[in-house]
Amino acid sequence: MIAKLSSLFVRTLRDDPADAEVPSHRWLVRAGYIRRAAPGVYSWLPLGLKVLQKVETIVREEMDAIGAQEVRFPALLPREPYELTGRWTDYGDNLFRLTDRKDADMLLGPTHEEMFTLLVKDLYSSYKDLPLSLYQIQTKYRDEARPRAGLLRGREFVMKDSYSFDVDDAGLEASYQAHRAAYQRIFDRLGFEFVIVSAVAGAMGGSKSEEFLAVAANGEDTFVRSPGGYAANVEAVRFAAPAALPIEDAPAMELVDTPDAGTIAAVVEILNRDVPGREWTGADTLKNVLFKVTEADGETRVLAVGLPGDREVDVKRLAAALEPATAEPLGPEDFAKYPDLVVGFISPVSLDGTRVLGAESVTRIEYLVDPRVVDGTFWATGANVKDKHLIGVTAGRDFTADGVLDVAEVREGDPAPDGTGPLTLARGIEMGHIFQLGRKYADALGLKVLDQNGKLVTVTMGSYGIGVSRAVAAVAESTCDDKGLCWPVALAPYPVHIVATGKDQAVFDEADRIARELEAQGVDVLVDDRKASPGVKFADAEIMGMPVIVVVGRGLAGGVVELRDRRTGEKREVAVADAVAEILAALA
Repeated sequence: MIAKLSSLFVRTLRDDPADAEVPSHRWLVRAGYIRRAAPGVYSWLPLGLKVLQKVETIVREEMDAIGAQEVRFPALLPREPYELTGRWTDYGDNLFRLTDRKDADMLLGPTHEEMFTLLVKDLYSSYKDLPLSLYQIQTKYRDEARPRAGLLRGREFVMKDSYSFDVDDAGLEASYQAHRAAYQRIFDRLGFEFVIVSAVAGAMGGSKSEEFLAVAANGEDTFVRSPGGYAANVEAVRFAAPAALPIEDAPAMELVDTPDAGTIAAVVEILNRDVPGREWTGADTLKNVLFKVTEADGETRVLAVGLPGDREVDVKRLAAALEPATAEPLGPEDFAKYPDLVVGFISPVSLDGTRVLGAESVTRIEYLVDPRVVDGTFWATGANVKDKHLIGVTAGRDFTADGVLDVAEVREGDPAPDGTGPLTLARGIEMGHIFQLGRKYADALGLKVLDQNGKLVTVTMGSYGIGVSRAVAAVAESTCDDKGLCWPVALAPYPVHIVATGKDQAVFDEADRIARELEAQGVDVLVDDRKASPGVKFADAEIMGMPVIVVVGRGLAGGVVELRDRRTGEKREVAVADAVAEILAALA
């Protein structure tokens, strides 16, 4: 098809949107692809919608290729299925809830596991019906507390979600691997660099989970990888505990004056000055951080986390570990309820041996520690007395934790958990997430089939999501430059943008001729036929980002037109007679 810019519903903007935080957001709005309707909610304009539809086509082709079948569920859903799985509560404030005129509770679907499960339950009853894979491309809704970065994190977004149904775990593994391979092909076709990392299942549940991350400096997710091939989202990194040490080798507890030592660095400085015989570092100290944890049902509790003092609690790792509960630092009004704790000098034990943290302590505050805090390790930590610290505080002798919680920050150079070398950190955009759900949802909703022996067995499921609208932003993020968007041929709204410059009618006639010949070859073309200055037209061509720009102007008198490669900036003149062939070659 041929589109004329004089009549196309698009307006480019010269100024960045006020809320733009990343390049893709800035350029998609400025180039007239999307328009903000509300925080985290965007209208798709003709150019943006064409890109979105091309992403959808790639996804459909690869899903169909593995035998998945497309369905479509409503976005407006009843409460009951989500009540049965517990997610009406577990999703918390992220769920858009509403009531109809009869006061029936409804929701806008954040994801559709329940609906897929019930659909299969309604129609299938035998192992002979399985395996089965169904998918949809549907608008989803999540009430993000802080929607940001345009399409990268919105409250309304387009997602492909698919689900596999198998009679046994071997079947689930086969379905999972088929989806995994399809995802690799999809992201290869979308054209951005991606990595596959181990991930946490979170509210989805299940036994195995992997994320597909588009490598991007502006990505919200941090991931790690090692030279030997280990890769994981930081939330999924789990360090093995070192071997325990002999408790009898640990020194006795000793009280040390630490006046005005409000930081780990200040404590270390005092210890190196006043406690000779070794060099103290932050890694020798035990930091104890308290949080107020709110469960999905609104119940609250206090949690203490003990970790080496040279590290901070990673809030994303903590959130993933506690999901669906949420956590926030304990406030002064909460500390006031625990007179045994002195802020800045908190310890799991006092000098007289009184246990202060732990389920069996005087405070009864749950105490979870970093994997590095194993029996026999001894630490410098607070004394529950202002301006005092204890040294020689030994795990397994002086205090006992209620469990392990691996939520300390992961650092560049940390050893990979599988021993494959030091970790490096990078940023990425979550583009896909696949889960082996197992029987969680099938159990909750009663999805059973008769097996080969005529016995009822619970179906095992997989769940597989792709951020379709997010993919538009991810591609834009990885290809844009300081002039605007720069689409790959496969996703460009119009692979060819013909710019007619000047006032000579022959220029416009030649632009039209080239466009019609390209259309006959199956190429979509955008023609700038406006009565605007060349500078305006060139600026718009750059910001819109079509991969091949053809300039028909002054050179026409000499029998040439100009071809511009939007990605490289390369310009070259070609004979008018060869223009179509040269353009087709540039698109190949």
